[in-house]
Amino acid sequence: MISPSPEEPLLLAELKPGRPHQFDWKSSCETWSVAFSPDGSWFAWSQGHCVVKLVPWPLEEQFIPKGFEAKSRSSKNDPKGRGSLKEKTLDCGQIVWGLAFSPWPSPPSRKLWARHHPQAPDVSCLILATGLNDGQIKIWEVQTGLLLLNLSGHQDVVRDLSFTPSGSLILVSASRDKTLRIWDLNKHGRGKQIQVLSGHLQWVYCCSISPDCSMLCSAAGEKSVFLWSMRSYTLIRKLEGHQSSVVSCDFSPDSALLVTASYDTSVIMWDPYTGERLRSLHHTQLEPTMDDSDVHMSSLRSVCFSPEGLYLATVADDRLLRIWALELKAPVAFAPMTNGLCCTFFPHGGIIATGTRDGHVQFWTAPRVLSSLKHLCRKALRSFLTTYQVLALPIPKKMKEFLTYRTF
Repeated sequence: MISPSPEEPLLLAELKPGRPHQFDWKSSCETWSVAFSPDGSWFAWSQGHCVVKLVPWPLEEQFIPKGFEAKSRSSKNDPKGRGSLKEKTLDCGQIVWGLAFSPWPSPPSRKLWARHHPQAPDVSCLILATGLNDGQIKIWEVQTGLLLLNLSGHQDVVRDLSFTPSGSLILVSASRDKTLRIWDLNKHGRGKQIQVLSGHLQWVYCCSISPDCSMLCSAAGEKSVFLWSMRSYTLIRKLEGHQSSVVSCDFSPDSALLVTASYDTSVIMWDPYTGERLRSLHHTQLEPTMDDSDVHMSSLRSVCFSPEGLYLATVADDRLLRIWALELKAPVAFAPMTNGLCCTFFPHGGIIATGTRDGHVQFWTAPRVLSSLKHLCRKALRSFLTTYQVLALPIPKKMKEFLTYRTF
């Protein structure tokens, strides 16, 4: 076996769903969503046929090639008690499109647990939200696999879900009914819809909340994306620049950057505070063809930031997973994957999970990097300073450019 170059992502493991003999003919097998819990202790994927699989992380040794076990099973990632966690299967009764873990540990979540388990000890409650084909949202307790809540309101497929990183149990849902809805899972012990965000003219594919909890980005089957205030739930601005439908979006870990991915084969990097377009990343075929009709083969499906904020991962229809360094215009690594639909980084870095149309999940190595002191300082400052606040500081121009990511 030829060892891959250091730049190539290595396929660490692939999980495939079981195939029981009988399934509802309306069910599909696509993995539309994959997610790691924020602390890295669980992995969830919608493996098709109305089923979500919850897998303790790290994976069992038989799924990991030799040489990677020790890295995956470090003491930091396996606190006391995690080794006893068991895989769970959640039967959602409908095709599952969106997944989101709550932050954990979360003090408010203990109240939710106490309401539904009055005799149980006061323990941390990690929950998983699932967006379904019939517009319902089901909320599950991860440790036990118990169904806690059923949220109704959407009139069509719930395509994406996102919890506020603050741990307040505010959930945002994006739907094919062209709306986003804001839910407070602590309200009345049963969850309550507190806001409906309207304005999109097409299906809403994706929603992402900034890590500082100030902004919400939504992407629909339109050329523009909407940026909303998470404080007033009003529209801040529309970001226009794509030439086709935008299908995925993600904020950088310091909330200073926003990336959007489109069927137009490009990723645009924005300053969400000013609306300025900072950079475009174009997905061209490795072997150009004479037929212009093949351009759709590079249509984007998913984009995500790495946890330290120095890399991006993208999945496109040209059967490639690409990894991009933040300050370079070309990918730094490629991996071949068929029928990719979604991707996400492991919260502690080093691994990317991807989901495919056949219900499979693949785990790839990702660049491990020791952030420079400059980047760490920028990340710390930008986590609480807006672009306008940085520009108002009495510091040299070059320093302002670095802090506002204008040095590309």
